[in-house]
Amino acid sequence: MHKPDPREAVTSLHDLSAVDLIEGFKAGQFSPSEVLEDVLTHVAAWEPHIKALYAFDPDGARAVARTSTERWQKGEPMGLLDGVPVTIKENIATKGVPVPLGAASVKLVAAERDAPPAARLREAGAVIFSKTTMPDYGMLSSGLSSFHPLTRNPWDLGKNPGGSSSGAGAAAAAGYGPLHLGTDIGGSVRLPACWCGLVALKPSLGRIPVDPPYVGRVAGPMTRIVDDAALMMSVLSKPDRRDGMSLPPNDINWRALEKSPRKLRIGLMLDAGTGQALEKDVREVAVKAAKAFESAGAVITEVDGVMTREILDGLDNFWRARMWDDLSKLPPAERAKALPYILKWAETGAKLSGVDVIRGFNATMAIRAAAAKLFCEIDYVISPVSPVVNFAAELAAPINDPDKPFEHIAYTVPWNMAENPAVSINGGFDKKGFPIGVQIVGRRFDDIGVLGMAKAFEGLRGPQKPWPSPPKK
Repeated sequence: MHKPDPREAVTSLHDLSAVDLIEGFKAGQFSPSEVLEDVLTHVAAWEPHIKALYAFDPDGARAVARTSTERWQKGEPMGLLDGVPVTIKENIATKGVPVPLGAASVKLVAAERDAPPAARLREAGAVIFSKTTMPDYGMLSSGLSSFHPLTRNPWDLGKNPGGSSSGAGAAAAAGYGPLHLGTDIGGSVRLPACWCGLVALKPSLGRIPVDPPYVGRVAGPMTRIVDDAALMMSVLSKPDRRDGMSLPPNDINWRALEKSPRKLRIGLMLDAGTGQALEKDVREVAVKAAKAFESAGAVITEVDGVMTREILDGLDNFWRARMWDDLSKLPPAERAKALPYILKWAETGAKLSGVDVIRGFNATMAIRAAAAKLFCEIDYVISPVSPVVNFAAELAAPINDPDKPFEHIAYTVPWNMAENPAVSINGGFDKKGFPIGVQIVGRRFDDIGVLGMAKAFEGLRGPQKPWPSPPKK
């Protein structure tokens, strides 16, 4: 079985990795039904405090787990994830479940079919027991939503789990099973992973087919260990023709994670080029990560960020106009149900000229050019994920100002636009024990390399803190 991280003191089934669960099913040590019941008991202890779930379906999951148990008893599992509990972010369609996009302004209509990532998980035998929460339209790095209850961070209930994969991050940190699926267009799996102590991969654009596809939009795994993220990728990366932006099928060996940092050229990016100032604790964790790779033989060079004020403001204008296009089509009464922060931010999009919006979109091309130039000289980048350690649960963003909405994503958003794979992994903790993430970025299409670097870092970083326990009644 997988050797647990020191902070993963296995006391119950919900703490086991997906890799360990599969081995346990094979050996007959426990069944999918037993695992699910343990997860559901743990959910009952945590959920009143963190509100991570949407469309929770324990009875439906029990039926799926029973059939999985029967298959394992016969030695006939249907796929790589047969019997493993999984959650799916609310905006990834699952058949028969409405997709509110975190917003009270969205009309509730049951999805007609599974989106590609959900379909792959179901085909692999995963036990999907719930969807997870997100903020309005996925446009906040926060657990704040006009549709869902406020989602909180298990490490500190007064703090934000991040977003937009807020429920997925909170659920993973709280131990709602090993596998959670999020989406990311500017940092939405990596920021919650940073603030919740997790591993999250934003793959190369198109590596995981999605529906609907969009510029920079990807789905990605959110897990406690790198091996589980790789296991999910072996399922999620299978082809689906519904995504016209997806990559050609590729026989990547997702288990081939052994990678030596020796002689690799790694850029340490401590200045994103714009955005919020880097807090001291975050800087120290990123520098410590770089030194760990240096001790393993890597060549570390400080590099400049690829963002500028003009680029970040351009992205802001582009997204404001895009959001206003959606909101402007709603009747005023329905539009008013959206989060006030989102409304105030999007309304200014109506005042932008066509040239303003095109300049904003062209910022994505400037990022691509800068990223390509950077990776001519280096193999990987190490950087902070977020410039700040944490922020209050009730806020929409670290700077709670719709006129400055994206100051905290300058380290994450460039890799969506440039299409590079990037992983967030826990690098340490502040003095109060709150997790701080480190980001590892690779060249386009080097998804397995990025995961290999994250796997190497797991071995370099040393013992980690135990996962948080449910609050006492």
